[in-house]
Amino acid sequence: MTREGIRYQRWLAMLLVMAGSAMGAGCRAADGIDAATTTVANAAASQSGDAMAPAVASDGRRALAVIGDSDSHSYHDGILLGQGSDGRGGRYHATTWQWTEVLGRLRGDQLDLGEWGTWGEAGLLARTQSALGEEDVRSPRKQDYRYNFAISGYGCDDVIGAPQREFPALARLMDGDPARWADGIVVIRLGVNTFGLQDDLQRLAQDPADPQVLADIDQCLQVIGQGVAMLRGQRPRLDILLVGIFNNAHWAAYTDQWQSAQAIGNIDRGLDRFDDGLKSLAGSDPHIAFFSDRDWFARHWGGRDQRGLPAYHPVRLGRLRVDNSQGDAPTNATLADGHAGTIWNGLWAQALVQALNDDFNAGLRPVTGDEIATLLRPAAD
Repeated sequence: MTREGIRYQRWLAMLLVMAGSAMGAGCRAADGIDAATTTVANAAASQSGDAMAPAVASDGRRALAVIGDSDSHSYHDGILLGQGSDGRGGRYHATTWQWTEVLGRLRGDQLDLGEWGTWGEAGLLARTQSALGEEDVRSPRKQDYRYNFAISGYGCDDVIGAPQREFPALARLMDGDPARWADGIVVIRLGVNTFGLQDDLQRLAQDPADPQVLADIDQCLQVIGQGVAMLRGQRPRLDILLVGIFNNAHWAAYTDQWQSAQAIGNIDRGLDRFDDGLKSLAGSDPHIAFFSDRDWFARHWGGRDQRGLPAYHPVRLGRLRVDNSQGDAPTNATLADGHAGTIWNGLWAQALVQALNDDFNAGLRPVTGDEIATLLRPAAD
């Protein structure tokens, strides 16, 4: 069946679901799907068996998927994030890159993040596709690498449960192409929107055992544990890298807050609960590893002094000086909207490649500073 025919059936199914809802939302078939939708599903199943042929795993690249939030959502998504000066990086948008985009540009010959394109559907259509039994169902609609499931604003309770959410959608994609994912890699970077925002840090600064924040941390660990089990399934050689939480007290926008050693220490002790939980999960399986985001930042920009006051130092890349400051120019660690800048993401991708080599023997070429510097040049295309 052609792609146009498949899309027609999707829209037909959606209209049937909407019609069924208008006539009586409570009238359902025994299996939870409208009888009309079941008829369309049976018709589709008989015609679209080869609609999505599996990718060929013989090109030598390792597939890499991402579960996460705006810390991983590609910046050049023109659907959800805007384009040109309206996109991340403002007037520097053309040379402002997420770490996923850095890997795609610098190590796309060794890591397969999937084709760049438009993936996913709006919620209602995605739910209809799921009811039809389609494998590659995801929501919302965005432009990104096919294997990057990260969505800006998502917290731990947004990535599991409904079939179109990040973990279930990725698991189905893997099931549809077992050869590609037999030795694939998944990076899971979650948590900041669940327990790492300003109000959460304020609670931890006062009490590192704040019950509300710790409950959110435990819930997030539970979700990640469930997601890991879901992805591993029948893929015992799938490698999973669990990224620890960043302490947003070091975010440029917050460096004027919590300026005492006790407050900073309390926040770190509270956040340790999450990282310790990830380490425990990683320690149970040689194909699961932990990456410390807090240690990574400290190696590059430092931190607070013994009094809890800002004592950050710049990162130098050739003649470029990058301070722990905020603004769209590449001399700032973070963008004007608070997300990581190109140099931050380039260095993060560099460290990620090293971690994949160290933990999973990935055999990737190390990312050099000179390569990171090229990211600031306008693309030839």
